[in-house]
Amino acid sequence: MNSREQFLNTINHRQPDRVVIDLGSTAVTGIHVHAISKLRRHYGLQRKPIRVIEPFQMLGEVGWELIDSIGIDVVGAWGKNNMFGYHNHSPYKEWKTPWGQRVMVPMNFNVTYDEKGDVFMHPEGDTSIPPSARMPKTGYFFDAIIRQEPIEEDELDVENNLEEFGLITEKELEHWKVEVDKAYYSGKGVIAAFGGTALGDIALVPAMQLRHPKGIRDVAEWYMSTISRPEYIKKIFDKQSEIAIENLKRIFAVVGNKVHAVFMCGTDLGTQGSLFCSVEQFDDLWLPYYKRMNDWIHQNTQWKTFKHSCGAVEPLLEPFIRAGFDIINPVQINAVGMDPKRLKEKYGRDLVFWGGGIDTQQVLPFSTPAEVREHVLKNCEIFIKNGGFVFNTVHNIQANVPVENIVAMLEAIQEFNGKKS
Repeated sequence: MNSREQFLNTINHRQPDRVVIDLGSTAVTGIHVHAISKLRRHYGLQRKPIRVIEPFQMLGEVGWELIDSIGIDVVGAWGKNNMFGYHNHSPYKEWKTPWGQRVMVPMNFNVTYDEKGDVFMHPEGDTSIPPSARMPKTGYFFDAIIRQEPIEEDELDVENNLEEFGLITEKELEHWKVEVDKAYYSGKGVIAAFGGTALGDIALVPAMQLRHPKGIRDVAEWYMSTISRPEYIKKIFDKQSEIAIENLKRIFAVVGNKVHAVFMCGTDLGTQGSLFCSVEQFDDLWLPYYKRMNDWIHQNTQWKTFKHSCGAVEPLLEPFIRAGFDIINPVQINAVGMDPKRLKEKYGRDLVFWGGGIDTQQVLPFSTPAEVREHVLKNCEIFIKNGGFVFNTVHNIQANVPVENIVAMLEAIQEFNGKKS
């Protein structure tokens, strides 16, 4: 079977012949641009500036040479604009990062610097507007700058928190048709993030693409609002999910079932040791709107729906299933209650585990290659049974992970799959 057939077996809980691999298809399953450069050198590929495919986290485009070298089975269809609100595709220009790497970025990737050498990104790439994100001189990615206006309780307007959600344009539909076709005719599995379906994702709440965001835009204030202003949040989610379904209808009309999975939501609901919310609060505040969107997808398409949430979210896995999610990511196996064997036994019939292949907090960056190998082999053995496992790291591979550990991870997958030379 080819990559797509293996992938479709996997996400439909049929036993594949081997573990399928995703590295780079989404903004939560990617590789930092610095790590990609090191991987290319390891595989003896031509040295060249790597395209930044997601500038907020500085994720790099894996590229077909590495896709073939690694044996990646899933590719992503990416949206027209990025999180800063400007066109994220060609033409490109070269930019030198604070750590000295030359990369390719979109033409509107326009930054400013302060006296310390910190880098600032601006909404829509317009440097005349106050910045919405900052990368420290010694950093490797951007952090959102909170631009919260004073909140007058009596003047809170739901429409202010809906400014970034609107009906998809014809230009965007044409983009999706081209982007999905490109991914589909690669012969790989295809995942797309159409946007507008993430409910309260704190990476999106600050609205780094908006020139002057209004409403609740401070992350801490947003979290407090889920308790203190639940009716306000519900009104946002209600209208947002209504718009999202209309957009999904329009997108499906042009891409059909050439997409196999849809990245719906990156809202983190867990910490390292507990939940951000109770199960009862999730059922009340989030589940009805997730279910509304997932139900439309399952009733009208063949797409599988992908939910990202870091942390100790085991108590929410059954509610995620009730909400209609097919896939959970990143499967943070080092968090409390997230034991791979127990997760697979209890939820493996209903959820695809997209991630959990290797711990990225301790094992991948700090262990020896031999320890990496042992860890990967053990997790693959647990998760592959009866399908339902797409190998990915627990979140993105960061900039300074030793390349020998990344290679040990990849070689362990090949060994598990019976391809060790």
